[in-house]
Amino acid sequence: MTWIETVIIAIVEGITEFLPVSSTGHMIITQNLLGIEQGDPFVHAFTFIIQFGAILSVVCLYWKRFFKFDNTPAPEGSSAWQQLKHKYYFYWLLFVGVLPAVIIGLLAKKSGVLDWLLDSVEVVAVMLVVGGIFMLFCDKLFNKGSDEKKVNEKRAFNIGLYQCISVIPGVSRSMATIVGGMTQGLTRKRAAEFSFFLAVPTMAGATLLDLLDLVKEDAVWATSHNIMMLLLGCAVAFVVALLAMKWFVAFLTKYGFKAFGIYRIIVGTIIIVLLLTGHSLAMVD
Repeated sequence: MTWIETVIIAIVEGITEFLPVSSTGHMIITQNLLGIEQGDPFVHAFTFIIQFGAILSVVCLYWKRFFKFDNTPAPEGSSAWQQLKHKYYFYWLLFVGVLPAVIIGLLAKKSGVLDWLLDSVEVVAVMLVVGGIFMLFCDKLFNKGSDEKKVNEKRAFNIGLYQCISVIPGVSRSMATIVGGMTQGLTRKRAAEFSFFLAVPTMAGATLLDLLDLVKEDAVWATSHNIMMLLLGCAVAFVVALLAMKWFVAFLTKYGFKAFGIYRIIVGTIIIVLLLTGHSLAMVD
């Protein structure tokens, strides 16, 4: 990968990470357009690791809420565990929410299914269209959220189950978790914010696994060039995501998913037509 390719992919990641259009899917499409070789272990790892750079923007933007502890007294008669959970309840909810993704993600990775999916632009195109059609109607189906409803353990776990669907590139982790929150009676804004928070441990785990896999691979990948590509990609994705996130929350709260659904259908359809007519996505060979 070149410097220019790294910056382009990182910008795409930063813009799409929190939009319900699938950041992984868009990075795969972008890599194909740029003619980057698919199937390379470093390219796979790069796709996940720079997502963590974008996710760190959540910690930066919401740092007051992310590092807020509940210092109010626990209910009288609470055990030591209950008192601990009361104080760190926010983090407990994240732990509960990320559990399903940990299990499904590990199974998908060990079976090789995840690597196969990451190499398939066809899967991305189909899921963009399918997800787009769903998004045209999901606001009417689930837009009954109440400000009185907050995330609890049951809702966090259920949202985590929805997040597992996003192991398929093109689904969108953001869409899956936000819709998951809406099915639990949360408002779009509250569901979106919990989706952002849940992304932090999810992508931290995925990044750690990919780094460990790279370490186990032949150290040929660990060139100064590749390491600089990772650092540059994370930095660019972080800055772009920080700018995109606040806009997305405001837009989603006011207008819902329909515009994103139309966009997904258009992009997915164009790619499917190109593939069916025997055209390559690569702009450079």
